[in-house]
Amino acid sequence: MILASGATIAQYMASGVYSDLTLMDHLAVHVEKNPDKICIADPPNRRQLDGIDPERLSYGKFQSAIDATACGLVNLGLEKDDVVMVQLPNTWELAMLYFAISKAGGIISPAPVLWREAELKYIADLTEAKFFITLDTFNKFNHLKMGKNLSDNHPHLIHLLNLEDIRRMSRGPTDTSLEQIQVDANDIFTICWTSGTEANPKGCPLSHNNWAGMAAVQDAAGMKACDVMLTAGPLVNMASVGTVFIPWTVLGGTLILHHPFDPDAFMHQIMTEKPNYTLLVPALANMLAKHPSVDKFDLSSFRTITLGSAPPSLWTMQEFKKRWDIDIGNIWGQNEGTGFISSIKDVPDMKTRATCFPHYGKKGVKWKSLISQHIIVKLVDPMDRQVTKIGEVGELVYKGPGVIAEYYKAPDITKKSFTQDGFFRTGDIFKIVENNCICFYERAKDIIIRGGYNISSQEIENHLMAHPKIQDLAVVSMPDEKLGEKMCVYAVPAPDKQLDLDDLTCFLEEKKVARYKHPERLEIVDAIPRNPVGKVLKKKLRQNILSKLAME
Repeated sequence: MILASGATIAQYMASGVYSDLTLMDHLAVHVEKNPDKICIADPPNRRQLDGIDPERLSYGKFQSAIDATACGLVNLGLEKDDVVMVQLPNTWELAMLYFAISKAGGIISPAPVLWREAELKYIADLTEAKFFITLDTFNKFNHLKMGKNLSDNHPHLIHLLNLEDIRRMSRGPTDTSLEQIQVDANDIFTICWTSGTEANPKGCPLSHNNWAGMAAVQDAAGMKACDVMLTAGPLVNMASVGTVFIPWTVLGGTLILHHPFDPDAFMHQIMTEKPNYTLLVPALANMLAKHPSVDKFDLSSFRTITLGSAPPSLWTMQEFKKRWDIDIGNIWGQNEGTGFISSIKDVPDMKTRATCFPHYGKKGVKWKSLISQHIIVKLVDPMDRQVTKIGEVGELVYKGPGVIAEYYKAPDITKKSFTQDGFFRTGDIFKIVENNCICFYERAKDIIIRGGYNISSQEIENHLMAHPKIQDLAVVSMPDEKLGEKMCVYAVPAPDKQLDLDDLTCFLEEKKVARYKHPERLEIVDAIPRNPVGKVLKKKLRQNILSKLAME
């Protein structure tokens, strides 16, 4: 399945960012060079996750498992461009299936382990998937039973395979059937899914070349060949696939798997595996920096860490630099194949790096990172007129080698998602700032408009995350008859701490934050709700405060 236009392929082939190599070809280079080197390692707590002891596979054994599994899938009837739904935790089998399914001619559609039948039914209906690969139980939930319910109600869902089926298949024989299957570098490699917090998830088909084009982020992030890379998020979307899995595929090295997050297991992996790079969500970085045992943590093996899914806290970045001399990079990206990084290479000032990104594609400006050569971004107003002056705000629209050609089986949504000149509409609001940078301002729907003044909830979250009594938080709007909207803070107090609204307003007063940006309400919660990839479910919080206001 090739979706990109011939003109797009020719453009990026000419620039050298696309090639004839599939991701299996990239992996094969390292298999040939280092067949006995450890290429992938399970989480140390794997037995607690799925009942199987953790394993470490060499490049040679990993490739053998890929080939055997691909043959097994073909023998079961997998055909070119068939979609295979996969719902597994971060184990070597999940990583292996990305390659095996593609080598067999299929397309993997990975799903978070937290998804249930409603989400999976929608995906099965849309993709007409013939295969669903899952495990028996996970975190006391019977995934296999859910899979049987799906297959019973979807006549096209012929094959339901559990983890043991895949493990047996990976040890099976190989034959010459794979040689007849032609896989092009512009074939679709994955269909990942948007978070779907407000509507049904949207499918994002990305080719081998889309992913390889995005792998240029490795340069900006400071990754190097043979690095040990640790993934702390689910291997199902751009966050972990694009910033860890794909760079590992291209660069080689060792991939250390982790997720769901377990603090003890995570620190054990850092101490024993000595990773050089990882991507974390800001909430996790904040938790590490505020952990009661933080003085005992040794993160010195990391050359760099990037934070994604939300802008990082400057306080957290300062703590990592002070404690472990780690310079944190700020990554922004989407499952649609957009992405860039504010790294020390391009944005050396930490305070700027916490909130700003290089304005890639701005005429007359050159950046040091390689990925900047292939990406063009601009800000536009609601009429699609480009805004260019410092201080102006607009929607970020994006062109680059990783961008989807279209949403999966959604032509109407696709049409609305691109400008007339072919830029993808990200839906994120950015602001033009000094030093040729742009600053993430807010998702359009998350801006709080208080008495005609726009307030970025992220700005206030960044300020309040430095409060010693706060473990985690989120800021949302709430309706107000006079001002239109006011601000509500949902906060998880730090252990053994009492927190009230005065603590927040006094803290912001000390920070000299404008009074109109001070919150008017505080809600204490045990946890901030997040989706399977770590993004705060602000819609859920807004609904919660609406229901509380209705009862008052």
